[in-house]
Formats: sequence, C-alpha cells, structure tokens
Amino acid sequence: MASVNKDANDDHYLELSGNPMKFESVSCLTNVFFDVSKQQVFAVRSGGVAGVLVKGPNRDISFQMEDKGPVISIKFSPDMNILAIQRTNTSVEFVNYSPITGLDNIEYSQPCKGKNSTILEFVWTHGNDVLLVTDYGVELLQVNPEKRSVRALKCLSLGVHWFVYCPQSHLVLLSSGTLGNQMQALQVTPGNLHKLTKFEMEPGSTKSGKLAVSERDVALAVLYGTPCIILLRHQPGASRSTGTASVYVYTVHKMTTIKRSHILKLDVSGRFAINVVDNLIIVHHQASKTSMIFDIMLPGVSDGTVMHHTNVTTAKPIKPYSLKVPGASLSEHTTHQPCQLYSPNWVVFQPNIVIDVKLGCLWYVELKLEALVKLMTDKVLLVEFLMQRSNAKHVLIEVLRGFMMQLPVSLMNMPTIFDKLNSVYRNYLEGEIQSQMGTPSQNNVKNVDATTENNYKYKLLLDQSEMYNYILSKFPENTIEPKMIVWVLLEYIRSLAEHEIPVQHYLHELIITTLVQRKAYYQLHQLLQYHVVTDSKPLACLLLSLENLYPAAHQLALDMLKRLGNAHEEIIEVLLSKGHILPALRYVRSVGMMDQVSARKFLEAAKAAEDSTLFHSVFRFFEQRNLRLHNTTAFTKGEHCQLYVQHFKSLFHGTDNGCNSDTNSNVATIST
Repeated sequence: MASVNKDANDDHYLELSGNPMKFESVSCLTNVFFDVSKQQVFAVRSGGVAGVLVKGPNRDISFQMEDKGPVISIKFSPDMNILAIQRTNTSVEFVNYSPITGLDNIEYSQPCKGKNSTILEFVWTHGNDVLLVTDYGVELLQVNPEKRSVRALKCLSLGVHWFVYCPQSHLVLLSSGTLGNQMQALQVTPGNLHKLTKFEMEPGSTKSGKLAVSERDVALAVLYGTPCIILLRHQPGASRSTGTASVYVYTVHKMTTIKRSHILKLDVSGRFAINVVDNLIIVHHQASKTSMIFDIMLPGVSDGTVMHHTNVTTAKPIKPYSLKVPGASLSEHTTHQPCQLYSPNWVVFQPNIVIDVKLGCLWYVELKLEALVKLMTDKVLLVEFLMQRSNAKHVLIEVLRGFMMQLPVSLMNMPTIFDKLNSVYRNYLEGEIQSQMGTPSQNNVKNVDATTENNYKYKLLLDQSEMYNYILSKFPENTIEPKMIVWVLLEYIRSLAEHEIPVQHYLHELIITTLVQRKAYYQLHQLLQYHVVTDSKPLACLLLSLENLYPAAHQLALDMLKRLGNAHEEIIEVLLSKGHILPALRYVRSVGMMDQVSARKFLEAAKAAEDSTLFHSVFRFFEQRNLRLHNTTAFTKGEHCQLYVQHFKSLFHGTDNGCNSDTNSNVATIST
C-alpha cells in the first residue's frame, strides 16, 4: 500500500498513482522486463527455474520454465495464449500457455531471416502476429499455436539502428542512414505492413561514433486522436549540459505523410524524459527535478509552418510520494518511506508509466487539474485547457462559477469564453442533426479552421441547460449588481444566437425574473420593448404571473402574445381571467374566431362578474351568432348553456325591453 501526502495548499499538478504496481526488484538472481503493449512486468528468477512472476493491470500470474540460457526479452500475446521468449540474438522461442495447465512443454521457434542479422526486439501487434525487428530490416510473423508453427507474412530490408513502437496506433519508427536521422515509419495492420513516407529528423548535437538521433530521445504517442512522433532535440553544437533543448512534434497525417508541426520550448538543458497524460506532453527535467506541461491544441506562435508553444504554466515537481513499509519494531506496524522523485533508477515508458527498478514499483503519472486552475493566470486559456481534458466537466463548471463570483473583474473575458463554449456546442448539435439525417457533418461555425474542427470531439460539451442549472442561475443574492448579471445573461444569449443555436425560453425567463427580483423595472421594460428577448408563450405567461410585482407586465404579456400571432386562445384566456369580457369579444371578432369560441366560457365569466347589463350583452352576442349559424337563437345541446339561459330568464323575466338602450350600445361596441 502507498500513501500520498495531503495538503490543502498543494500546487503540484502532477502526481504518481496511489497504488503502485509492486514487483520484485532487479538483483543478481532476478531480471525484470516490461512489455509496453500489455503493461506487464516480468520478474524472471534464475532464468525462470525459480519462477516467473507477471504483474499486470488486470491480473497477476506465475509459472516456471526451464533454464535454457539468459532471457533477453519476454512477452505474452494479446490473448495471453502464447509466451514469446528471446534468449539469443537470432531467434525467438514460442510456447503455448493456459491459465489452467500453465506452460506447454514444447517450444517452437523462428530464426530471423538474415544469417548475420541481429534481433533488436520483437513486439506482438494484432492477434498472433509478431513483428521481428533486426538490424537488417523487419519481419512480420504469424504464430499458429495449434500447429506449433510460425510462418513469415511480410518483410522489409533496411539497415536499422533502433526502433520505437506505439501499441495505440500500431506505428513503427525505424532509424536508418549513416547518422541515424533517416526515419522510416511503418503501420502494422493484421497480416500486413504499410510503408509511410521516409523523412529526416533534424540532427542534434553529434559526437564522434554516436548517432545524430538517439532512441531515448524519441517517443511515439497519440495526441487528440492523431499519431505523433515526439523528438527531444538539444541545440545543435551543444552538449546535453549546455544550451537549451526543445521538443519537436511530428504529426502523422492520415498514415501517409509526416511533417514537423509543433516545437515545444524547454529553456533548460540536461537529461529529460517524456510522458503523455490526457493528450498533454509532460517533459520531466532531472536536474531541476521538475516537470513541464505542453498542450499542442492551445494557441501558439506560428512561424508559417510550425507552431511554437511554451509551458502551460510554471514548471513544478511531481507531488511528494511515500511508500508504506513494514515498521522497524513490533510496536511500529508500518512506516512511511519517502520516494526519491526523478531518481536515476527511474525508467519512463509511454504513455504515462514510470518504473523504479530498484524499489520495484510501477506508477502511472496522473494530472491534478485543481492545482492547474490555481496556477494558470490567463482565464480564457484556462477554460480552453479544461475543455480539452477528459472527465474535467466538474472542474470547468466550478471555474466558470468562480468567474461569476468575480464580476466585474472577469467581465471582459466572458464573451470570448462563451464563444469557445458555444462553438463546441454548435458543432455537437450539427453532428446530432447530421447523424439523424445520415449525411456527413458540415460545420458552419464562422472562423473555425479545419484542424480545430477535426478536434471538436476532444472538447468538453457544456450545453445551455447545464449553463443554466449550474452557473447562470447560481448568482449569489445581493452581492452582484443586477446590470452585471443581466449583461452576462445577454452576452451568453448573444453568443448562442451568433452560433445559430436556438435559445431556450428558460434563459429569457431568467433575465426577466432577475430584473423583477431586483426591481429593475425600467431595464425590464426596455428589454421587452426593443425585443431583446425572444417572444414566446412561456415568457408571456411568466410576465402575466409578475403582474402583482410589476403591473405593466400584464400589457407587455398581451403585446407579446399578439406579436406571436398564434396565441389567440391564450390572449382570450388572459382577458377573461382579468374580467375584460367585452374586450375579449372584440378580440375574438378582430381575429375571425367568432364561430369557434366557446359561448359557455364567456357566459360563465359574464355571470361571475355579477353585472346584469354585461351578461345581457354577452348573451345577446351569442344568440346572434346562433341565429347566423343555425337560423335560431337557441343554443345547441352540446354547448351546455342551459344554466345560462335560465339565468338570463331569471334576470329579465322573459322581457328585456327595459335594457334595450344599454344592450344595444354594448352589442354595438362588441361588433365594432
């Protein structure tokens, strides 16, 4: 078990994984091997006679094998059914393995093709395919465990100094040429090899008898879904202890062309190691015992062909780490032993693995986003950085909420931040639409270059419902001026509109309620009068509900419903609810709905008003409608108006002569 020191003010943005993979350390009796593809550590005791312990991310296994000489390399096939062992420079042995019965007792082998060839290394690629790399080329072999046989599939002749393999992209990089800076890249597919364009790497500081490009200075990785070659390059003519170093990133485009695309400026010299964590390039510097972080997706400075980048923030050491070890006495059960970070015993593997061969520990380098939030001073850059990290939505939301608490200090950054968020949002919506239609996505967002567009899928989506629920509706009470809050809300709506994203009504409602709660009625009236917020039925209903707080909201709501043109029923209901029965009838007539409205609804409202003259006018209005539609003043049975007919008779005792003057004037008013 291991423990990590905890500190509330911790500003370390990198840490080692909490539970390291423990294995038997290197000794005179034990050799240790690491398989990058399966991330398995093999501890081979006494050539295997004393046992082989295999530690991996998923399970640990152990077995014994005959001592047939020193083991140079040992690896399991992807399905763990075949164990490959290299004991000589000219051949690889294979033996079948079963988790039930263990190792088979029959080994079968495949010598390399050239008589004078030396095997540099081998890797399992797909299924039972094995790539054999020699100093004279590469050979792709296929192992048949049932027949215990091996056959050659493809081969390529080429003078090879060293090679690097990436299990994520199945890319192989071969160093060739007199100086070792001629690079041949291969892509391995099931049963086949594909040559990519040859290219030259810029030679670094060269010493007599040494290669211009060293294997330890090269790493293969996948950054934002694109295979990349990462090269540590010291200043030409300078040694590792003098001058400054840079990191060159070569991008593999569609597995056909390879071009140098990025340069990372280190500004220091010495020994370095490279990891990749969450699409970030981590450069460890042994002399200063610090690490630097670079994000090739963040804006850099272009020289026309290559983008130059600096460290995302200040170089910092990895967080201190202690191992739990047995206590020195019986009373002391466990004690904590601090680990030496950036130790000479460290061996770094891709993408994010650090192994201390002396301690017998394997860690994964992990990112601490909360520490980076405190260290990155450029807030727009911070948001863009967080948008490009996986599983960082909660951190991004907290950062945005923090910006809202810092108004008006953070005000100037909000338009740019909203545009970055909504650019991703727009791209997501387009993808959804195109997937439903079954057609390729066509991004219409303005000012978006092709490279950025291709990488939208690696950016976090924060839609308007999340913005509303977690950020925009969470302003603290009475601490921020209403005009500031409204400005932020309007700016977010502006950004949505510019990205052609339909604005949900709850955002407009939030603006209105914010203004009403803070009694900013003049601003509210202006926003509605000049149609800054979009008309909608829910918004009109909200205005109606605010009438007690702001009486003018009633008329604003009616005006909005009229502008919508499809809210006749709602307008009628509003007028009736306010007791404006005759204006409601006039509105019915003006929009041509005289034949559709419910007589019962109007008669009920007129009866509730307890105004006999008003009831008489409404009753006569609908009697005239009945006469026109049915040639009789009587109401049909389906209208359920018998109650109101009886009420009319009880009021006027079968005659209405005494009310003719008022009635005629009211009916005339309705009809105009």
